[in-house]
Amino acid sequence: MKEIEKSELIINPDGSIFHLHLKPEQIADDIILVGDPGRVALVSEHFDKIEYIVKNREFITHTGYYKGKRISVIATGIGTDNIDIVINELDALVNIDLKSRTIKDEHKSLNFVRIGTSGGLQEDLEVDSFLLSEMAIGFDGLLNFYKQRDEVCNLDMEEKFIKHMNWNPRIASPYFVNSSEILNKRLGDAFNKGITISSPGFYGPQGRELRLKIQDSEINNKIRTFRYDNMRITNYEMESSAIFGLSGLLGHNASTVCVIIANRYNKQYSKDYKIAVKKLIKIVLDKLIE
Repeated sequence: MKEIEKSELIINPDGSIFHLHLKPEQIADDIILVGDPGRVALVSEHFDKIEYIVKNREFITHTGYYKGKRISVIATGIGTDNIDIVINELDALVNIDLKSRTIKDEHKSLNFVRIGTSGGLQEDLEVDSFLLSEMAIGFDGLLNFYKQRDEVCNLDMEEKFIKHMNWNPRIASPYFVNSSEILNKRLGDAFNKGITISSPGFYGPQGRELRLKIQDSEINNKIRTFRYDNMRITNYEMESSAIFGLSGLLGHNASTVCVIIANRYNKQYSKDYKIAVKKLIKIVLDKLIE
């Protein structure tokens, strides 16, 4: 088996992986991903016992037990660039022998559930409601750097969306990738469902204008009216496309449930979305132990 070069798989002197500072025994098979480092403690405060607390930069991990089930919660920070680090390094922890730097013969799958916040794009999505992402659209371009991206993407949907949007060729080509049906069934039917856009920014890439004008002032109206097999695009966030895409390529399961904290169509914003986030955390934890 070919050894992975030290420059490509960087291991810290203590044997942990480069950015996350984690060792294989420090993560569970079920992993909750949150963007905000401060949200990690909101999850782990429900744990009966915390085994490990590991911190490096914005990457914070708590691994422990919730009602007898081992769960990890990891802060990814904002953006798909961070997700590229997190998913690849978590995969390496379970599918690469860090001592020999070789890929293991037996593949192991992890389960990732992102708990996040999001902006709704459809009129009927109320603030403080919950939405499960059945698919994510990557405006970030990250998955396009990986050779096998077409294997996990809906190419027909991509083509029709690009035509509908009259897509600017100077912007990264969007990709469409499903979440995990296995995880979605575990999470249940108590959520709104839809297609989520993962944006490479919060302002211009999501159609917001402050002092800078955006290229397409009608971008959100065009997104809102796109339909494919009766599916519609429901919301914006900034990580799910890379989570779904990389998980699909690497053989893991991934899903996202977000609190709708703003409705971009109605121009509404939650009075206190943190209450809804705390409620969602408890719901997800309880679903993971069923």
